[in-house]
Amino acid sequence: MKDPTILLYDIEESLESKGFSFICGVDEAGRGPLAGDVYAAAVILPKGLVIDGLNDSKKLTEKRREALFDKITSNAVAYGIASASAEEIDSVNILNAVMLAMNRAVKMLSPAADFALIDGNIARGFEIPCQTVIKGDAKSPSIAAASILAKVSRDRVCYELDEKYPQYGFAKHKGYGTKAHIEALYKYGPCPEHRKTFLKFLNDGKK
Repeated sequence: MKDPTILLYDIEESLESKGFSFICGVDEAGRGPLAGDVYAAAVILPKGLVIDGLNDSKKLTEKRREALFDKITSNAVAYGIASASAEEIDSVNILNAVMLAMNRAVKMLSPAADFALIDGNIARGFEIPCQTVIKGDAKSPSIAAASILAKVSRDRVCYELDEKYPQYGFAKHKGYGTKAHIEALYKYGPCPEHRKTFLKFLNDGKK
């Protein structure tokens, strides 16, 4: 009987049967925050590797995600972690910045992937065959692993931003538009890491 808490490699195995050898999962973190880079990761896992906790990764504690980060990076065939800056987000918009970060992560893989499973419903600019998977981090171990690497990497940078700009509270809200964050923006104005296109409400004078 199948264990419902363990993600199966059904999607990956289907692609392997079609001749693909190095299938990576790709996911992003930080699409919605008002500040900081958007991060993406690409991961190729060994065939059949089971890592407890990959399923339902969004409900994991920070401590558990950190532990899984180490397990994934230690066991992966290959992984890449990349980002697109707040400046790039403002320049090309958040969706295109996500695609930029995802493509950068895939290109970092060694050995290179020959197929990419992309979380969500949009995939642009990839130089290898790919397939979108809605809610992929709950369906594919490869995508779930990528989601953890992206999330942990972004959170770590938010702690660094908190030390650099302590007035905003990045360690607590990770850049999201919480009440405390928005109040700090009205008080101090944006810092260089804020996404200006996400802060139009400041110009409107609305709280």
